Amino acid sequence: MHHRWPRIASVARRLSLVLCLALPPTLWAVTEDLKIPNLGESSTSLFSPDYEYRLGRMWLRSFRGQAPLMNDPLLHSYLESLVFELVQHSELQDRRIELVIVDNPTINAFAVPGGVIGVHSGLFQYAETEDEFATVMAHEIAHLSQRHFSRRMELAQEQGPMQLAGLLAGVLLAATVGTDAGMAAMSAAQGLAQDAQLRYSRANEAEADRVGLRTLYNAGMDPYAAPQMFERMYAATRYSQSDRVPEFLRTHPLSEKRIADTRTRAMQYPKRIRSVSTDYQLMRARVAMHAAKTPEEAVAIFRGELEGETLSEEAATYGLVLALTAAGRPDEAALTLDSIWSGHSDRIEYVIASAEIDLARDNPRRALATLERRLKLSPGNHPLTMAYANALHLAGAPHLAEAVLDEQSHQVSNDPGLWYLLAEVQGLAGNIVGLHRSRAEYFILINALDSAERQLTYAQNLVGTDFTTSALINERLRDIQDMRAEMDRG
Repeated sequence: MHHRWPRIASVARRLSLVLCLALPPTLWAVTEDLKIPNLGESSTSLFSPDYEYRLGRMWLRSFRGQAPLMNDPLLHSYLESLVFELVQHSELQDRRIELVIVDNPTINAFAVPGGVIGVHSGLFQYAETEDEFATVMAHEIAHLSQRHFSRRMELAQEQGPMQLAGLLAGVLLAATVGTDAGMAAMSAAQGLAQDAQLRYSRANEAEADRVGLRTLYNAGMDPYAAPQMFERMYAATRYSQSDRVPEFLRTHPLSEKRIADTRTRAMQYPKRIRSVSTDYQLMRARVAMHAAKTPEEAVAIFRGELEGETLSEEAATYGLVLALTAAGRPDEAALTLDSIWSGHSDRIEYVIASAEIDLARDNPRRALATLERRLKLSPGNHPLTMAYANALHLAGAPHLAEAVLDEQSHQVSNDPGLWYLLAEVQGLAGNIVGLHRSRAEYFILINALDSAERQLTYAQNLVGTDFTTSALINERLRDIQDMRAEMDRG
């Protein structure tokens, strides 16, 4: 990596979505849909969808290399299902979506041009229901469908290259130093153009509220969850010092007027009474387990929920299972799991939990049998496959784990955790060329291109007369060079 202050084009490669970082503290006065400013057709955007896609994937690689991420296949699979359901009922034309979960207890979500949607793990804990959580996701999808990034960049360029440079630099600062620093940099650079930029950002937010609410309703969810979620977020700011305002509210500022507008729009739709989503509550339990300081603390948290009030007794019990397993109490965990698993034998979450209990009991054979039975019903399921490969690894069968992961890599090539585990089992299996190639794929996904290149060079030096593998390695080396060139072009 070159250690120099980046050029404007190079700054762009690491930027977060501008509209999510430079928003004002208030919203335009909007009382009904007809009063929302017409921002123009997406076909007039400065950047093409393909350009946005490439920019988003460049950004994602850099982000993976800098941000703490949650490597939880079950959580990622749930989020993927929810987001894609919303996308199917949205105005988004380019549906090449990539998701990332940040291991951060703060309340935040973001959308990056080209279909990258990110969410902080803290949002799972804050949003009590699936509909509330989906409200935030639908809002971010709307930012993508309305191509707000391109429109903001058009405005920035109209106001001159210095304003654009400052805007991009501010975004970089906000992503790496802090929101306040980034905002200060942007404000200084915008100068007299600031008012126009703010008005435009307010209009973006209003449009995302309107379009997101329609997506929420079309996906079969309760539109009244939107004002409810906003109200609880807004209330949270009253009990927080200014420097403790939730990150989502810094980048998507709320006002009483905005909440009222959202409530008015929700009233245009029939209210839907939806039962508690067990799927979502199980994911909240996984996040709560992860967030606990110790397994025993998690045990106390979930026992407290079961003894008091909880939105889902089943999810609290599942959380207790995870906590007991992590605390080295697998027998208690097994008894607890039996109380909820009997009526839901097809739940992948419980199948994996049972396998993890058997692994904790040092019974990998039984764990493998449990996972194999379920995989026959859901071949290729990513969380199940990863759990199965890990069980093979722990059972001392790296060759079998390698075969499973190698096949899965052709279906799910964008999971850094898969390549990390594949490299580990390949090393144990004696496949050193494969180890270096898998490490290279891992490094590519986190934008460590120099490290990836070194790993491929190591592999190339070991292949000997295997000309097919040598050609594949050379092709991947050329891909890395293309990635570097694209990064330099911004």
